[in-house]
Amino acid sequence: MRGAGRTDAGVHALGQVVAFDISWRHSLQDLQRALNALLPSDMVVWALGEAPPDFHPRREAQARIYRYLIYNGRWRDPFGRALAWHVPPPLDVEAMRRAAALWVGRHDFGAFGRPPRGQNTVREVRRTAIVADGEWVAFEIEADAFLYHMVRIMVAVLVAIGRGEQSPEVAAAYLRRPDAYPAHAPAPPYGLYFVGARYDRIPVPLPPQFLPGSLRLFKDR
Repeated sequence: MRGAGRTDAGVHALGQVVAFDISWRHSLQDLQRALNALLPSDMVVWALGEAPPDFHPRREAQARIYRYLIYNGRWRDPFGRALAWHVPPPLDVEAMRRAAALWVGRHDFGAFGRPPRGQNTVREVRRTAIVADGEWVAFEIEADAFLYHMVRIMVAVLVAIGRGEQSPEVAAAYLRRPDAYPAHAPAPPYGLYFVGARYDRIPVPLPPQFLPGSLRLFKDR
């Protein structure tokens, strides 16, 4: 079994892509029903398809998408404590947007994470977006690949900026100081979601919007 990526303990996966070999004489729909009948309640197979025998979800991913959810209400939400990081107001979302935009492009992100053994810390961020909806704030980022803890450290820096503890320009300053790892203690893992991956060789749909209400912030990827 080969997966598109690994996540830290406590991190959610909305659109994990898994490839496996199986001898199955029935339909894909029957296989999907069989798998979902056996999986634990916090996992679901929402799409199945055939792939070439040599397809590798991690090595062939052209881009990966992560989302981080922040609950910006005055008081913590006991029902959403495992879904988002509670950051009480105020939070300057516009300053956070300006900072996140500085990360777009090909940069050395060494201040934000550690690479797998034998790799460097240069990554290409294709886009960032921050959306606020009521008391919810979501940060979404797409890149060719990510370093360990990269998104969680980015979010921690953004929150420090949103609180007025640092200026938006510090986001770019860390790109000039890849040896400054860690730029910040990482944000909690439970607000982070692996949304999915993009591929050139085979069509892999991004996941449906399982999250309820105002958490459905990105609909036009």
